[in-house]
Amino acid sequence: MVEVIKKGAYWLDGQIVYADQAQGVESPDQAREKTMAYRILRSHDVGQDPKQMKIKFDALISHDITFVGIIQTAKASGLKEFPLPYAMTNCHNSLCAVGGTINEDDHAFGLSAAIKYGGIYVPPNLAVIHQYARERLAGCGKMILGSDSHTRYGAYGTLGVGEGGGELVKQLLENTYDIPAPQVVLVYLEGQLRKGVGPQDVALALVKATFPNGDVKNKVLEFVGPGVATLSNDMRIGIDVMTTETSCLTSIWETDKETEKFYQTVGRPQEYKELKPENGAYYDMVVHIDLSQVECMIALPFHPSKAYTIHEVQAHPHEIFQKIEEDCNKQLGGKVKMELQHCIVDGKVHCDQGVIVGCSGGMYENIVEAAAILKGHSIGNGYFDMSVYPSSMPINLAVVQDGTAATLMEAGCVMKPAFCGPCFGAGDTPANNALSIRHATRNFANREGSKPGNGQISAVALMDARSIAATAANGGVLTAASDFEYVAPTAQELEYHFNGSIYAKRCYEGFGKAQPEAPLRYGPNIKDWPAMPRLEDDLLVKLCAVIHDEVTTTDELIPSGETSSYRSNPIGLSEFALSRRVPEYVSRSKAVRALEEEKLAGQKPQEAVEVLAKVGGDLSRTTIGSCIFANRPGDGSAREQAASCQKVLGGFANICYEYATKRYRSNCINWGIVPFTISKETPFPYQDGDYIYIPNLKEGILKGQEEFPAQVIRKDGQVEAIKLECRSLTPDERLILKEGCLMNYYAAGYGKA
Repeated sequence: MVEVIKKGAYWLDGQIVYADQAQGVESPDQAREKTMAYRILRSHDVGQDPKQMKIKFDALISHDITFVGIIQTAKASGLKEFPLPYAMTNCHNSLCAVGGTINEDDHAFGLSAAIKYGGIYVPPNLAVIHQYARERLAGCGKMILGSDSHTRYGAYGTLGVGEGGGELVKQLLENTYDIPAPQVVLVYLEGQLRKGVGPQDVALALVKATFPNGDVKNKVLEFVGPGVATLSNDMRIGIDVMTTETSCLTSIWETDKETEKFYQTVGRPQEYKELKPENGAYYDMVVHIDLSQVECMIALPFHPSKAYTIHEVQAHPHEIFQKIEEDCNKQLGGKVKMELQHCIVDGKVHCDQGVIVGCSGGMYENIVEAAAILKGHSIGNGYFDMSVYPSSMPINLAVVQDGTAATLMEAGCVMKPAFCGPCFGAGDTPANNALSIRHATRNFANREGSKPGNGQISAVALMDARSIAATAANGGVLTAASDFEYVAPTAQELEYHFNGSIYAKRCYEGFGKAQPEAPLRYGPNIKDWPAMPRLEDDLLVKLCAVIHDEVTTTDELIPSGETSSYRSNPIGLSEFALSRRVPEYVSRSKAVRALEEEKLAGQKPQEAVEVLAKVGGDLSRTTIGSCIFANRPGDGSAREQAASCQKVLGGFANICYEYATKRYRSNCINWGIVPFTISKETPFPYQDGDYIYIPNLKEGILKGQEEFPAQVIRKDGQVEAIKLECRSLTPDERLILKEGCLMNYYAAGYGKA
């Protein structure tokens, strides 16, 4: 289905010619400029160094888990007016899991900010963040920055980048998004999907092939080839949005009449233009996908890359489930036990729940074809249940008007509003030990809303809407849609009739109409950021969490779901940091923070004095903070709270072998957390309670030093040497770390446009 070819290639006369066979071509650096990706990036690059891009975006977008903190940060840093279109959607905090009306306070704050600063406000349940961006902000050749990791609009000719809130703050203050010039990967599509195979199947096959070895990490995926023309816009975006799970930087697709039709449908035909790679474009590697060979897929817990064909799982359920159980239970660390074998009855896998939702699942064509499969069938009155969440009110209206919603409801499905909740654990939380099949973006541990601390765990498997519907029609027995007899919708039946009047009537369009005198509306749970200490000459950090899992996700660093109502309360939210993985982390970090607070108050905390005495350190020139070690932290969400909660608790460093994503590393930097790495050959036998002392850190960072000799002071008093690395910091990032966080950086007078 998917082949990864790890060697450079040129695009010559519509064909792939590998670099070792290419004749008379330009150098890779020159020819890379001919890719679609580089033509768009360069048109937004205001820097002078071709190796280090400084990007200004065309638009920004956030949802209600992130926009309050972004605006609070920007306001504290001198924001007067939004200098570019900034849309704030309300699709994450739309249900009150806890906290009374606290979520609605956040929404009122968002509208008041749109009025005051000149923004765009999308009311709750009107659209999920990315569907609004697709229908109202995307444009061929444009770039959009979103505070959500699934900011991907490449199928519409738009480079979408998902980052933490700090990067949006920089754009609001008319600064730049700074990245090394990225490599570009050619994703060559050929063939045509078979009946019953959908975009999620292609996406899971792609993630399976590229994520485990980090093949495309921080690179741009560029989709071309004859297979593109065989895919509708909904099919393309369904693949595209899942490229986040490959850990790539962003993605772009060649455009054609199908793309042009999309912009005509949503009433913005002027946003279309043809995008294709120029002849002679260079790519750093190639991913080849034969669409005709893609099968119906299922990704088992706890990652989209743990993908199998449904036929494989049907043939070997016990063996596959045993392996998945072992992997899951190792990751859960004994707190609770994942059990999947009970789902196998008479050799068949039985599922408990089906959900079609959000920016990947809730697209018009997915819902229409799911309805075609369920037409005349029933999901039954047993344990299996099914919910469908259209990704926008215009899509919801379309499926109501054409009878699709009626067909689904007649089969027993529940139609729900535009909401991302099931994607992160705030809606349709399954029963303990249930198996939920979802056309959603992620299936990380506990992301579906279970609480292992209370003994609850459930399994989420990712599937395409078509196979979910086939499974539902088959009484919950796992079924590939390609094996199910149904009448596929015609091209005419799959045509989306967009009604933009819904947005026109309900969205506040305030860009360019700022009202500076308008007040911001605060609720009791919307709190300002606490004061953040600056970095002194030396740094002493205490390990408060040591995690040796293969990957540590942002959902483990700061859980989603039940924490939603605290997203606008930095101190309240910090109480949940690492609660599902290292529950002791919060109390440990607070104890270390108390040492720094004593020092700042002019006292001499005894513990710190004793530790520093072992290495000849000087308390007066040393910052004291907490530290997390993880092998590979930061996979998953762009939520900056994964880093800001550490900072609120006194965090000053992360140490790892590799950061899973650029966005998590950037979040650490923007919150003044030094992003150390160590060599992959360096063992890390240290434990929570051990200290690490890094002398002359501030001076070294400011000078561009990348290696830092440090000393580990173990709990038994033993002192050992270790070498920490902090590479590839930009000049601005060095200053941010020096000042202690992005807000302090602006308060000190840096970064003013």
